[in-house]
Amino acid sequence: MTDHLIIVAGGTGSRMGTDLPKQFLEINHKPILVHTLERFYSFDSSLNIIVVLHPDFVDYWIDLKRTLQLDIPHQVVAGGKERFFSVQNGLNAIQAETGVVGIHDAVRPLVSKRTFETSYHQARINGNAIPVLPLNDSLRTVEDGQNKIADRSKFRLVQTPQCFEISLLRKAFEQAYHPTFTDDASVVEALGVHLNLVEGNRENIKITTPEDLQMAQAYFTLTKEI
Repeated sequence: MTDHLIIVAGGTGSRMGTDLPKQFLEINHKPILVHTLERFYSFDSSLNIIVVLHPDFVDYWIDLKRTLQLDIPHQVVAGGKERFFSVQNGLNAIQAETGVVGIHDAVRPLVSKRTFETSYHQARINGNAIPVLPLNDSLRTVEDGQNKIADRSKFRLVQTPQCFEISLLRKAFEQAYHPTFTDDASVVEALGVHLNLVEGNRENIKITTPEDLQMAQAYFTLTKEI
């Protein structure tokens, strides 16, 4: 049975403060999106991969992968205004009716093989799997100008790939969009489905700011040295 991967790369670079979307910025002379593609392809070369891009950058990516002679098989799909619609477009591009679909942020190029294998495996067993991490720092809630300590043991940092059995995911994305759909887990949860949490990996950061980019560069340098 073939599994699937939707890589969401629809950002335009606003928070990074660059003209070029962050997924195209380079680490070690290679675009972040390429690092992400190569990592998943090394995990499972049979994955059916769909890359969802902002419509303004579809041609840019097609030219770029030709220049880089990128030979990892994947389909390119134009995204929508919100992440919900981008994932929906990627899901619609999958013709198969079976398998697990992983949805991954393009700017998380440091996902580990263990996180990948655990997420897909648990989704096959339980219908879904969401990689998370416990918080190490203290946490406070702020409301109406007041703040108080929060119990950090009750919170988790959510990562990707978030994995779902394909029929469940299709049903979830038949729902009307709602602003509370901040990730794919929230869309599935709206069906009343129990979400299964699995352990993520610390290096699997989402590169959103210049500081994140520097941190990812350090991780790649350390990994190369090891």
